[in-house]
Amino acid sequence: MATSKATGSSRLGRDSQPKYLGVKIAAGQAVKAGQILIRQRGTHFFPGKNVAQGGDNTLFALKEGVAQFQTKKRTSFNNSQKLVKVVSVK
Repeated sequence: MATSKATGSSRLGRDSQPKYLGVKIAAGQAVKAGQILIRQRGTHFFPGKNVAQGGDNTLFALKEGVAQFQTKKRTSFNNSQKLVKVVSVK
C-alpha cells in the first residue's frame, strides 16, 4: 500500500460559483418594469400587485412604480394560517 497519494489527485477545486441571492430593492425605492426585486430559492417572499414570479422563484416588477414590503396572513387549503412576506409595486 502506498504511503502517499498518486500525483494529480487533488480533492480541491470543486467549489460552486456564487448565486448572488437576496433582496435587490429596498422598500420605497423606485423600480422599472422588468427589474429584479428578489432572487430566491423557494418562496421566502411572495409576489403581490404588479409583481410576477419567474421559473426560478425570482420576483420581478411588471410595472414602473415604488416597491412595498408587507406581511399578510395566508390561509392554506386545510384552514391553517401563517404570516407571509409579500412584495408589491405601486
